[in-house]
Parts: sequence; C-alpha cells; structure tokens
Amino acid sequence: MAVHAHSILLGFGSDRFVQTALVVLYSKCGRLHIARKLFDAIRDKSVVAWNAMISGYEQNGLAERAIEVYREMQVAQVVPDSATFVATLSACAQAGALDLGREVERRIVSDQMDVTVFLGSALVNMYARCGLVNKARDWFDRLQERNVVTWTSMIAGYGMHGHGREAINLFQLMRHEGPTPNDVTFVAVLAACAHAGLVSEGRDAFDSMKRVYRLVPRAEHYCSMVDMYGRAGLLDDAMQFIHESIPEEPGPEVWTAMLGACKMHKNFNLGVEVAERLIVLEPENPSHRVLLSNIYALSGKMYHVEKVRNVMIKRRLKKQIGYSLVELGGTAHLFRMGEKSHQQTREIYQYLEELIHRISDAGYVPETDSVLHELEEEEREVALRYHSEKLAVAYGLMMSSGSTSPIRVIKNLRICGDCHLAIKFMSSVENREIIVRDKHRFHHFKDGSCSCLEYW
Repeated sequence: MAVHAHSILLGFGSDRFVQTALVVLYSKCGRLHIARKLFDAIRDKSVVAWNAMISGYEQNGLAERAIEVYREMQVAQVVPDSATFVATLSACAQAGALDLGREVERRIVSDQMDVTVFLGSALVNMYARCGLVNKARDWFDRLQERNVVTWTSMIAGYGMHGHGREAINLFQLMRHEGPTPNDVTFVAVLAACAHAGLVSEGRDAFDSMKRVYRLVPRAEHYCSMVDMYGRAGLLDDAMQFIHESIPEEPGPEVWTAMLGACKMHKNFNLGVEVAERLIVLEPENPSHRVLLSNIYALSGKMYHVEKVRNVMIKRRLKKQIGYSLVELGGTAHLFRMGEKSHQQTREIYQYLEELIHRISDAGYVPETDSVLHELEEEEREVALRYHSEKLAVAYGLMMSSGSTSPIRVIKNLRICGDCHLAIKFMSSVENREIIVRDKHRFHHFKDGSCSCLEYW
C-alpha cells in the first residue's frame, strides 16, 4: 500500500510538498528508516514534515528519537505549532522527560497558545506519566473541553500513582458529567483498583462495563481482574474468575498476572502449575522460565531450579536486561546492573557503599531471595547492591546533595523486592523523596514508606 501510494505521489513531481507527504505516509506506516531518509533530503522542511517525523518516532515507541528531532527543529528555528507540542509531550510522557515537558508547557503558556482538547490531554498525560499527578489534575481542571482521552489519562494517572480512591471518584464523576467511558477507560479503572486493593470497586466497574455500557471485555480487562484478585491475595477468586468469566482459553497475559500473584503470596504449587501453562503457550519467552525457577528456588527445590536453568542455557534464552534512568539537568543517565562505563563510576560506587552502610545501621537487611539462589549468601548481597535502580538513585543523590527536589528514576522492568526495601530506607536517611517509575506503576518513596502500600 505504501509503495503504491509512493508511486502515485511521485507522479505529481518531486517538490517539497510531495516529499513531505511521503514522510507523513512512511511515518504513519512505521517505515521510519525510509521516512527519515526522505525527511533528511528535504531542503526547506515545513512544520508538517517535522511533526510527521516527531510523531512517527513517538507512535512507534522511539520517544528518545522523537525528542532528538524536536531539538533539531529548535536548532533549525522552525516555529512549532500545536501538533508539534502534542507529539513532543507524548514523547516526554513515554520517556519520562519531565524537564523538556515543563519547557514545552512554558512555551505554550508564554505564546498564549489555544489549549485545545488534544493539547490539554497531552499535558495531562505528560505530567501524570512523569510523576506529577497533582500538576496533571491542575491542567485537567483548567481545560474548557475534555474528551474521553482526557478523562482516561487522568484516571490512569491516579492509578499509576497508587491513588485508587481518587481514580474511582473521578470515574464516577465521568459517568455523571463527562463523555461515555470506552474500553480503554475501563482498563485504566481496573488497573487502578488492582494497584490499590479496591476489589469491590473493581468488581462493580467490570460488571457495569458489560451490563451498563455493553462493552465486550478484552484480554487487558481480564488480565486486570486477575491481577486485582491476585495482588489482594485472593488466589482462589482469581482462578475461579479465569475458569468461569473468560469465554475462551486465557492468553499468556492472564496467566502471567496469575503467576506473579503466586510468587508474591508464595503459593508455590499453584505457581508451578501456572508457569507450566505459560511455557506451553510461549516456549521461547525467557521470563516465564525465570519466574518458574524463582518459585522452585523459594520452595527449596534446587534440583528443579537447575533443570530450568539448563533448559534456558540449551535454548539460549536470556532474561531481559534491566536498566534505570535518572534525569539531572535535562540529561538522562543510564545504569545497568554492575554498570562501570559511567565516567564517575568510582565516586558512585563509593557513595553507594556509604549509603548501604547508613541504611543498614537504620535497620535495612538485604532480601537475598531477589537474586539467583545458586549464589552463596554473601555473593547474593553483593549482586543486590549493584542493581541498576540503586546505582541510579545513588547517582541522583550524590549529584544533588543539598537539594530538596525529588530524585526521579525510570526502570524498564519491575522494581525488585530488595531495591524497593532499600530505597524506602534511603528516602528516610537522606530525607529526600525518591520517585521510581517501573514497568507497571510509580513508587513514591518518602520518610521510609512507599505510596504503593506494598500493592505492586
């Protein structure tokens, strides 16, 4: 289709308008390497071409590339329009680039730009996903027009931050005053209930979705319901829901949520059963085998741990590499476990060692179940010490000594149990708020406690 359209457009000539149309076409089709070549070939790039390239990268999950293009646009002194800011704010939300998001907001306000429903929704989403849920609500309340995306973004924002009650209250307000909720709204509502232990409210929402709004549940809704029951420790209810409420054979997302609940609540027998179902469904997904291995290890079945690991080695299945980002002064610093490529590695490790000593004096004891069980106890503690989120937090604290601003970290995977515990202690001994956005939600650590209330 794209190639056919390309031929038609070239029939009209090769001026910049045709080139721009081709950039838009290939960006929308996800053919970004072609779009970028065409984009670079345009001598006098219009704002439409810039917007197509920014939104193309953002919509295909390449937020950092989208931000780079926006910066190039600034250097080229092209005047951005509302669509530019919508795409850039969406990229900021995806990448957690709060400093740039704030910069864009200042530009919108100083230029007295008309804040349309699309631009307003982008601001709400950006602040919610960058950790400032109250700022997101400020923009939500200021908007003259709100569509279903605006309401859903705000509800999802509350859910990600563990404010389940606020999410439910806003959902009820939406039902009375706002647009009709859609299926995405219910994903946000159910996820908020799951992360706050609001089981009764989640049941009611799921029931109203089908009965009142005549919406057909999708895999995401079923997954959220299982996740909700599982996090609350209602494993029998979760299994009953799977067998009685899901019309077809459950997909891997549902069983993954169930497996996480089994590990969380140490139901090892059920966990093994669920993990084996997952391995049949997705034999090449290493995450399922890693979780199965951990469940065997926690239950003391080391022979089975070795069998699982041997299969992974034989099949060359590797666990996804975790990393953490901390943004300081508009620059993102990336850390992986045991990271030693940073130019301040020695200072970071020394600072972290001192920090570990301080939190240990305050009562921190490493949760060594969070690492491979074939390691000796002392080796496990060392492995835990250099997890990416600890390194990122240590660097953030070290480089902002004397500041009272929160440390903001983004992790691509779920935060591990030991890091969650350690960062609670760090927030207390350093008297700093530390905000970690992991794969599923936000954790606001302050005064030795976390906003998630252990629902994670």
